[in-house]
Amino acid sequence: MSRTIVLSWLIPLTFTIFPLCALGQMDLMNEEIDYLISSVGKDGCTFIRNGNKYTGIDARAHLKSKRRRNAHIIDSTEEFIEKIASQSATSGKPYLIRCKGKNQQNAGEWFTALLAQRRKP
Repeated sequence: MSRTIVLSWLIPLTFTIFPLCALGQMDLMNEEIDYLISSVGKDGCTFIRNGNKYTGIDARAHLKSKRRRNAHIIDSTEEFIEKIASQSATSGKPYLIRCKGKNQQNAGEWFTALLAQRRKP
């Protein structure tokens, strides 16, 4: 097979496969982020933003809205945690999670632990 024929197949194939891989990664990222957001307010945990406690419904709505507005700066689940789910963009104060029977912790740490747990084989 000549080099020209191989290249004529290889180049279009490359432009087909790489976007499909990227779509798969985006699907996985979106599934993970959806999981993290859906976990807020469950298991007796309270979401605290700028010193105010929020119900799970309100906290999830806030994170979904913030995610939608800032989708252009998120390329991974870790970036979602770092840039969206860890602190207030307005005040710079960290979001906090307080779960019954446990110490209060930064939301970024809580989300990171939850993500690690989800990714365990």
